[in-house]
Amino acid sequence: MMLHIPGILTPDQVKHFRQRLGSTDWIDGRASVGAQGAQVKRNRQLAEGTPLALELGDIVTRALTANPLFFSSVLPLRILPPYFNSYAGGEHYGLHIDGAVRTNGVNLQNMRADVSTTVFLSEPDEYDGGELIVMDSYGSHEVKLAAGDAIVYPSSSVHRVAPVTRGERLASFLWTQSMVRDDWRRAMLFDLDQNIQKLRAQHGDNEAVVGLTGHYHNLLRMWADI
Repeated sequence: MMLHIPGILTPDQVKHFRQRLGSTDWIDGRASVGAQGAQVKRNRQLAEGTPLALELGDIVTRALTANPLFFSSVLPLRILPPYFNSYAGGEHYGLHIDGAVRTNGVNLQNMRADVSTTVFLSEPDEYDGGELIVMDSYGSHEVKLAAGDAIVYPSSSVHRVAPVTRGERLASFLWTQSMVRDDWRRAMLFDLDQNIQKLRAQHGDNEAVVGLTGHYHNLLRMWADI
């Protein structure tokens, strides 16, 4: 399931991020990938575990976990500290798939990567190219969102970032281990939750809404891996 979540970061937060990242020292983006990814990755990123990466990453993590759509769609169990990257001057990331297991560089804890998230920090008109292109059974999906918006999608998806031919594309990206590892089950739970919310808004907590809420939690209880 792919989901666009608007307004994860406020305009003031985006401005703050841009100011802080504008004077940072970037490293080669291949530092965080394996041998296969290194063949197709050409970008720069903020070094993992630096004070700036941890400071900005904490803001992103707090904003995501406080967002009802993110929680409902991802059902996070563990969130890897966010990374930050930059694409410019033709930089790109060719077709690849994210590794199944990631290691938290702070506490060295391993976690399963179920859901990938990109939070855009540049406005779409500030750069040409740079679309996140995600492949699934329904075809290719190009994503280029407003600054502060996020896209979440299964980490099992093959995807790429198109070359940036003008300007600079700044973003934060991260992985989440979900309480429900199966994407189809997460999608069903999300759909059920969203419909329960609509029914509650229209009719209050009547008997049917309470019953559906019970089904939701019993499914989550059956599928949750915690």
